[in-house]
Order: sequence, then structure tokens, then C-alpha cells
Amino acid sequence: MSSAPRTLAEKIWDAHAVRSEQGEPDLLYIDLHLVHEVTSPQAFDGLRAGGRKVRRPDLTIATEDHNVPTTGITGPGVPLSGPSSPVTDPVSRTQVEALRRNAAEFGVLLHSMGDAEQGIVHVIGPQLGLTQPGMTIVCGDSPPRRCPRSSPRPWPSTSPVRCRPG
Repeated sequence: MSSAPRTLAEKIWDAHAVRSEQGEPDLLYIDLHLVHEVTSPQAFDGLRAGGRKVRRPDLTIATEDHNVPTTGITGPGVPLSGPSSPVTDPVSRTQVEALRRNAAEFGVLLHSMGDAEQGIVHVIGPQLGLTQPGMTIVCGDSPPRRCPRSSPRPWPSTSPVRCRPG
């Protein structure tokens, strides 16, 4: 007797399930974590407060995205202060500075302004060949997704670490 056929999303989900208990959200292994300057400071603060490290910095990629101006970037090493800084908004500057500090402190690769691989956080994954079919990927500002078991997509572009089935 064979088991019922499974969807591609179910196979990916099951391959990434670390823990699955009835009535609890599944805990998934995440293949790639994409980080940007707007939603990551809170996460890094939480790690710092708990005395924890980024578990897999080699699978965590940061990019300056939301606060990057469309003009004034001339190459690597873009300054964030002084007259040659393209970032004029103080809140934007603070967020970018925090990402730079956090990436350095936690050993996370950062594609900063002027870096040839810097870009929109949802674009750099495929553009750099980082995202591949069958991967679970998390990005802090991704819109909420339904669990893959109930999703019409063959695999989610981003998968929550914990997801309530159905």
C-alpha cells in the first residue's frame, strides 16, 4: 500500500521540519536569512540581550535597502556622515549605522551602499544565486504567508520559522 501523494510544498516542509508536535507550530530549519536595516535592529537586540549569537552567520545575508537613496552613491565605502553622505535623513542614517554595527558584531556578511551586490533585499537573493528551489528563506519584512501545506505556491518565497498549520 502506498501513501497518499504529497505536494512539492509538503515535501519541502517535511524536509525542513526540526520539530512537529500536535497543536504546536512547526519549527523549521531555515536555509537562508535575508536581513535589512529596518526590521533587523530589534532582532539583533534580542540576540544581544539573551547572550546569543547568530546561529549560522554563513546563511545570513544583510543588505542596506529601505534607506538607500537613488542618487549620490559613487562606489564602495559610502560615508554616512558629513557633506558627502547621500543619506540625509537622520532616522535613515541611524538605521543604516545600526545594521553596519550589528553585521560586524555578529559576523554577518553585509552588502552596503556602493557594493556591487547591494540591492533590494527581495531581489538580491535570486540575483546573486542565493535562493534556489526547495529552500526555506526568511526575510524580516516579508508579507505574512500561509503555511506551505495550504499554499497554492510550489514553494514559498519566504517561510516563517514557526507556522501554524492550515
